[in-house]
Amino acid sequence: MKWFNNPETLEDLKKQYKKLAFQNHPDRGGKTSDMQEINAEYEALFSRLKDTHKNAEGEFYTARTATTETATEFMDIIEKLIHMEGIEIEVCGSWVWVTGDTRPHKEELKALSFRWSSNKSAWYFHRDGYKKRSKKSLTLDEIRGYYGSEKIEKEGSGKIAVA
Repeated sequence: MKWFNNPETLEDLKKQYKKLAFQNHPDRGGKTSDMQEINAEYEALFSRLKDTHKNAEGEFYTARTATTETATEFMDIIEKLIHMEGIEIEVCGSWVWVTGDTRPHKEELKALSFRWSSNKSAWYFHRDGYKKRSKKSLTLDEIRGYYGSEKIEKEGSGKIAVA
């Protein structure tokens, strides 16, 4: 693998893809050929890892139901999100959460099938929808703690900082 650093789970793969897209996208000064290589590598790894997950304690598990998400769908979402100013993007488990100044992007987020969580004050995306299975309600911080999280924020200089 040239671009990815041995991801063990779908979440690892998505986090690495998000970081690589921010750093290498042609609209951000990267090369088109590099982004094409990253996309091809992502698609190959996605098919292998799509049902492999790990919680924050490092325990591996297989999803109860196979995801219907495709590699291309996630790449398209990240492609659109990296152009939105004032937002923060993070992957928690197999979910994408968007926080920050989202009001100007409300219609774009809806068009990407994001849904608003009023109790978390954040937009979320999960390809297979959300079916609550318990009465327990987790905060966004609890979700981050359980599934792990990585934020990539844009700095004023146009550089990318990993938080």
